Amino acid sequence: MSEGTIVKLRRMANQIGLNYASIGADSAVLATADHIKKFWDPRMKAQIFADNRTDLSPIATAAIDLLASGVTPTPQSGGTEFNRVDEVGHSDAG
Repeated sequence: MSEGTIVKLRRMANQIGLNYASIGADSAVLATADHIKKFWDPRMKAQIFADNRTDLSPIATAAIDLLASGVTPTPQSGGTEFNRVDEVGHSDAG
């Protein structure tokens, strides 16, 4: 694994955690773990699991530790409920 690759993976994990931080630490850990589980390539996950967690935020560290221990988080995001044609209030689109 190249040094550049792990640096990028750490940055990505931290960015994901930061995006979820506003929902509270426990929920952010689960959402970050869910995102990584769903969207990261198996090679990416293997590299971050083997990493020493240097430079990871507490949220990213906890999410990686959770996944590395074999825990599969429940899905953390539901689908967007869109408005009907004559309705407002459910999403940014309407």
